[in-house]
Amino acid sequence: MYLFEVKEMTCGHCERAIRNEIEDLDPQAKVTVDLEQKTVSVESSQQQQAIQTAIEEAGYAATAKAP
Repeated sequence: MYLFEVKEMTCGHCERAIRNEIEDLDPQAKVTVDLEQKTVSVESSQQQQAIQTAIEEAGYAATAKAP
C-alpha cells in the first residue's frame, strides 16, 4: 500500500480527478481518499512513482508518506 499527502485536495471534484487518473493507470487499484486528512492511500500492482505521477497528472502535488 502507498500513502500520499495531497495538500491541495479540498473537495469531491479533487477526489474524482485523482481517483480517475489512478484508475486509468491501474483499473484494479483500490483508492481511498481522506479529504479531511488530505491523504490518498492506494493498493496497486503499479510502482509508487507511477501512482505519484498519476496524482500529479491530475493536477495535484503529492508527497509519499510511510503507510
